[in-house]
Amino acid sequence: MTQFEKVFRNSALHPKPVGLVLQYGTAGFRTNAKELDHIMFRMGLLAVLRSKKTKATIGVMVTASHNPEEDNGVKLVDPMGEMVTPSWEEYSMQLANAEQDVLLTALKDVIEKEAISMDQDANIFIGKDTRYRAYFHYFNTQGCYGSPTMEGYYRKLSQAFVQLTKHAPNRTDDQKHLLVDGANGVGALRLRDMERFLQNQLQISLFNDCREGKLNFQCGADYVKVQQKPPQGVEMSVGERCCSFDGDADRIVYYYKDSDGCFHLQDGDKIATLIGTFLKDMLTQAGLDLQVAVVQTAYANGSSTRYLEDVLKVTVCCTKTGVKHLHHAAQEFDIGVYFEANGHGTVLFSNAAVHKIEKLAQDSSIKNEKKRTAAQLLHSTINVINQAVGDAISDMLLVEGVLAVQGLSVQQWDAIYSDLPNRQRKIKVADRRVITTTDAERRVVTPPGLQEAVDMLVKKYPQSRAFVRPSGTEDIIRVYAEADTQENTDALAQEVCLAVYRLAGGVGEEPKPLH
Repeated sequence: MTQFEKVFRNSALHPKPVGLVLQYGTAGFRTNAKELDHIMFRMGLLAVLRSKKTKATIGVMVTASHNPEEDNGVKLVDPMGEMVTPSWEEYSMQLANAEQDVLLTALKDVIEKEAISMDQDANIFIGKDTRYRAYFHYFNTQGCYGSPTMEGYYRKLSQAFVQLTKHAPNRTDDQKHLLVDGANGVGALRLRDMERFLQNQLQISLFNDCREGKLNFQCGADYVKVQQKPPQGVEMSVGERCCSFDGDADRIVYYYKDSDGCFHLQDGDKIATLIGTFLKDMLTQAGLDLQVAVVQTAYANGSSTRYLEDVLKVTVCCTKTGVKHLHHAAQEFDIGVYFEANGHGTVLFSNAAVHKIEKLAQDSSIKNEKKRTAAQLLHSTINVINQAVGDAISDMLLVEGVLAVQGLSVQQWDAIYSDLPNRQRKIKVADRRVITTTDAERRVVTPPGLQEAVDMLVKKYPQSRAFVRPSGTEDIIRVYAEADTQENTDALAQEVCLAVYRLAGGVGEEPKPLH
């Protein structure tokens, strides 16, 4: 029996529902777990082909991230933790949606187009989250992130964090204390194991730690950001730092409560601004001429963009929504900071930037103490960052280290700039493909007249902007609006929703105001 005959026989055990079509979005395939049996089998086949092609280890991550527990998903991860290339995303959809009688033809097509040697060995790493239908995702290449074990990961990041916080002496226990919501996911399990490596430089109170409660249910980064309130089971004192991971620990958001009991969210925009400010300060003190850029999406709050460009004077570029787009854009700079507003992101350093920083940090002839310290801080910062992938634990340690070194409280961090009120809505349509966009999804190309309608509505409100974009996975159009007040923001969002409904084929009842 040939390899292809074996594949055909095994694929019959995981049949594709006739007519079902799924799209590979920015998060891979993601839907109700009951519809994913054939997808999991076929993505395993594609991962093998990708490994043979690259002659390297390929990751298969089984997770639906912040989605409800009944959902699941799968995405492929290239050797250094990045998403697979667009051409292989196309292959994934071809295989996923091929009817049973043409599956082998689709497989042979990939092999021929990519000139894959079937004699080449394949190596696959599989990670999954805590869903009952499916460990922590951690890929390591050539020891870049410590020895390739969980303990190696803990030691690598913890030692870098301890080195970073050595430059922040006399921190009190209150300054070291952090409340962490683990979303009942893998991040909670790993953080509990990691605590002993932190040498008491970070004192963690862990909530939603998988002992009770469902994954992402009334907890986690997405819940906190959308609901604008603390997760279930977390009691916050005034001014106390809190953060939430999402279910698969690749997102993080911070928050606190002020003396009036008001909730304050520090999302991905605030995190990127904090890190960008710190890196620029350290580069200036170290006398290093390296370009820092912050990569955002259209969802970034306008206040963050204005602060970065007008006050901090760093390069800001905007990409389409999706981490793969931000990651690729960040690679174009000496140092690229990217975080989506939802808290998914990291920092990338070019090889040349790493070499310059390491050389300066190890130069014993430097007499200027401020310059030497800045170089050492930059070197420790590089080591605490997981550049391969969004990693909530690594990002948490980076934020905590920066706050400690800069001597900032969470309130002082929040005061760097004030977010404009914003609102996100969604409209069901008959076919999301009727809307196409340009300018990093900030302007509509089709249907005719919709962008003109949005432009006219935006002119009615101070400091406002709005955009619409199609969902990557379902027939929904997403609407974003911001303005000077929440009342104006909600009014703008409602009017844009109506324009989308009328011009883009909305289904069901007309959208109604939120209040």
